[in-house]
Amino acid sequence: MKVGFAGLGAIGTPMAARLAGVHEVRAWNRTAARAAAFAAAHDGVHVSATPRELADGADAIVTCLPTSAEVEALLDGEDGLLAGLRPGALLVDCTSGDPVTSRRIAERLQARGIGFVDAPVSGGPPLAATGQLTVMCGGSEADVERAREVVAPFAARVVRLGPVGAGHAMKAVNNALLAVNILAAGEGLVALARAGIAPRDAVEVLNASSGRSFVTEVLVPERVLTGTYPPLFRLALLAKDAGIAHGVAAAAGTEDPVLAFVTARCAELRTLLGEAADYLDPIRQAEQAAGVELRG
Repeated sequence: MKVGFAGLGAIGTPMAARLAGVHEVRAWNRTAARAAAFAAAHDGVHVSATPRELADGADAIVTCLPTSAEVEALLDGEDGLLAGLRPGALLVDCTSGDPVTSRRIAERLQARGIGFVDAPVSGGPPLAATGQLTVMCGGSEADVERAREVVAPFAARVVRLGPVGAGHAMKAVNNALLAVNILAAGEGLVALARAGIAPRDAVEVLNASSGRSFVTEVLVPERVLTGTYPPLFRLALLAKDAGIAHGVAAAAGTEDPVLAFVTARCAELRTLLGEAADYLDPIRQAEQAAGVELRG
């Protein structure tokens, strides 16, 4: 397939690299130098100067941007995606976006005979590089089936969850629950450390007990107990996703005091720690506030 890829960020780059091994790929990025470097590193990849050029003649476009607003902004103008996309093409949006904007984008594309699937991913850059991502899809059954072929090189699991917006709703709630686990694990582990319990012993017991989670089983052993804290995913984006999940609950008319709290707390930490902070930096902040280090 002829696939245009927009958004060569931390996870977008390995996703695009996987696509380049299977599809005919053109790349566009807001920072043109990054697209040029990507093309230089991957045989057969061509750089597009504009979103319109990226879309011209493409069977599918894959977007992987920070927010849905940025995806929507790519549509417009004489150099926008809509100026290049042909009827019958498909836009697969792997952004961790919001359902409301996705539905609006889908309506605009549908009016021109262009399909749309919101298809956020889970697994992070390491699983993107090995083609093991989970892709959460919202869209018609026909469009999701077409999207499967597009995303297959980087996906181990592709799940249709419902109509347009369902994928973004699912991803937002997933990341909100991740935020809950990060904040709670940080608070609990620093409290145990202050109580005299060795962090590694505490994590070992947690992971053999009902309090375990992906945070305690993977993130804490690999990045907190080692003290490395490599930056992989910005706290600002996690805070954005928690806010989207809070909005999903509001739209559904359900009570969500925990989601509301984690949304507010992530926003506070984003302000405190800055836009460049990593999503595990709240644990480091909890360490500093308690005067302990979770090492060992």
